Amino acid sequence: MENKIFNIQNTKEFKEVTLAVFKHQFKNNKVYRSFCDLLYVHPSSVSKVEEIPFLPIQFFKSRKVIASLDEVEEVFTSSGTTGSITSKHFVTDIKVYKESYLKGFAHFYGNIEDYAVLALLPNYLERKGSSLVFMVDDLIRKSKNEESGFYLNNIDELAEKLSELDKKGQKTLLIGVSFALLDLIEKQQFNLKNTIIMETGGMKGRRKELIREELHSILKNGFGVEEIHSEYGMTELLSQGYSKGNGVFETPPWMKILTRDTEDALTINSAGKNGGINVIDLANYNSCSFIATQDLGKVHENGTFEIIGRFDNSDIRGCNLMVL
Repeated sequence: MENKIFNIQNTKEFKEVTLAVFKHQFKNNKVYRSFCDLLYVHPSSVSKVEEIPFLPIQFFKSRKVIASLDEVEEVFTSSGTTGSITSKHFVTDIKVYKESYLKGFAHFYGNIEDYAVLALLPNYLERKGSSLVFMVDDLIRKSKNEESGFYLNNIDELAEKLSELDKKGQKTLLIGVSFALLDLIEKQQFNLKNTIIMETGGMKGRRKELIREELHSILKNGFGVEEIHSEYGMTELLSQGYSKGNGVFETPPWMKILTRDTEDALTINSAGKNGGINVIDLANYNSCSFIATQDLGKVHENGTFEIIGRFDNSDIRGCNLMVL
């Protein structure tokens, strides 16, 4: 199944693999099976991808969402404020996660060995269990570039390194959280020609939240680049979407975004209509591949998507069944 997932070539193959994954998780994931049973949905009655139930992401906070009897190799946890309940993603085969992010990166950006990878992820490095840090740490190693590395509080050193690498024509990826990238350009202004700036979102209480257009405008000016790239991922997923500018994201072939009606969580929207983001991530084969997130967005006809905000918990409709 792993080979099938990462070698999907077209919509027909995506549908076939997705329906097979649904059957597998209905049978082997107790939490997901209970949710489907409450909705009276059985694989025998599902013939379209849109008919598959999407498990509310909150279940990763209260249940062990797993579809395998194998030993758990990694537990990824979400960041949270002190005392808050964090999500836990139990991963029984870490090789699947590695294959997903390595093939995903190659799909959008080419060979990782062509890059120097600089990571500015202070708030993630301050805690254990971050799937983002796991991925970036591996990308740094896979780049095989001695200049690649993490930067925590040494912004001056990072500024110098960034300018030096860009000046000598080295393709560079600077990946960082929003507030840290803003800290960097307040220290120094750049005019980068060979560097991709990728923000992973989040002020994490360190700065005033900005709308994407405003944030990207400030970052573009500060780094002297034409576009700001973004990564769309989360603890509960083993795949990522990427935006190369304007906040429009694409997914790798084994991942798909749908939106649901904000008044009826079980109704899937047509393209172009704003709604709650539902994610199909087939790399989640051993947990749950069908997740209803708390993000709001819209999907375009060509399958690209935009994130426009978050649900306030009080605004989520049609979720009476979501508290098992």
